[in-house]
Amino acid sequence: MPDRFRCTSLQSILVLDAATCAIMGALLVFTSGFIASITLVPAGVLFWAGLLLLPIAGFIGYLARTPIVPTWAVQMIVLGNALWVLVSVALPMLELIFPNGFGWIFILSQAMVVAIFGSLEWFAPRCGGLIDF
Repeated sequence: MPDRFRCTSLQSILVLDAATCAIMGALLVFTSGFIASITLVPAGVLFWAGLLLLPIAGFIGYLARTPIVPTWAVQMIVLGNALWVLVSVALPMLELIFPNGFGWIFILSQAMVVAIFGSLEWFAPRCGGLIDF
């Protein structure tokens, strides 16, 4: 298969990451009580996580529109994604929150999506994505 089909540009990945951050952020902010009632993840944790995602979505969206994405920015996004995954899994593992079965599915599903984005963003420049070294 030609390389152009195997390697998605960094900007495309960043657009999708920004969109998912914005959607998830809004969902968590506006429906934190409802999600909490289904997952037993505290509404405050969901609300503040959602609020945190909104400026992150803006930052990633801005970078997606730049012709050259600085290396430090990609590294920051990848590190942020890794920390998000780590904290998502650590909170229930350290018994700081007590999700039910649906809560675990919710936490692990969103952590997996974030991990995939982090991996794609890490490897995209190596596939010819636009980046300023």
